[in-house]
Amino acid sequence: MIRLVVVEDQALVRMGLRTLSDAEDDIELVGEAADGRRGVELIRRLVPDVVLMDIRMPVMDGLVALAEVTADPRLGSVRVIMLTTFELDEYVFTALRNGASGFVLKDADPEEMLRAVRVVAAGGALLSPSVTRRVIDHFAGSAAAAPSPHPALGELTDREREIVAWVATGRSNEEIAAELVVSPATVRTHVSRAMLKLGARDRAQLVVFAVQSGLTGAPPPAGRGERPPASP
Repeated sequence: MIRLVVVEDQALVRMGLRTLSDAEDDIELVGEAADGRRGVELIRRLVPDVVLMDIRMPVMDGLVALAEVTADPRLGSVRVIMLTTFELDEYVFTALRNGASGFVLKDADPEEMLRAVRVVAAGGALLSPSVTRRVIDHFAGSAAAAPSPHPALGELTDREREIVAWVATGRSNEEIAAELVVSPATVRTHVSRAMLKLGARDRAQLVVFAVQSGLTGAPPPAGRGERPPASP
């Protein structure tokens, strides 16, 4: 059972998420809060699997609340999905950099919202499918002007750097495997090793580290069966 907490100041949105989760056999809404401060207190008390948290809230906004959650070692297993109204919300990248596992739009289809909770609970990362690559492209452009390489970037092998660059394009393991003509299991192994070396909480934070380090462009394949050159 996935234990879910919702932190959202709009009562109507909370009610909709409560109704949505109540209809599912594998998701249990264990708590709700109307502002960030109460949300952090609730999360510390309940230690849920997943949190759906609004970005803009009174008392304490979602970005500050997120930072408190991800900085607490007792909450290392908690995954936070940010809720936003706008597709290119100016705070989305800050949320990802602060440890969010992704974000979804408040007006997303119910199926997409449920998928987000399940994907993140299973250890994955979720950026709303309709905006994933646009968000990455948008912020990668600004980061490219003054890249700040991760201090552990040098620990990655050439292949791991290459695959991290592919991850930063928003592609799934299966899509990357198809591009490189390898198995999805091989991609998963390299992604897991890169996350461990860079200290990334999840795939979303790996994308952030890649963007900040300048690994934002996937190298074009050299041809079927050939290995593309590693990112510089």
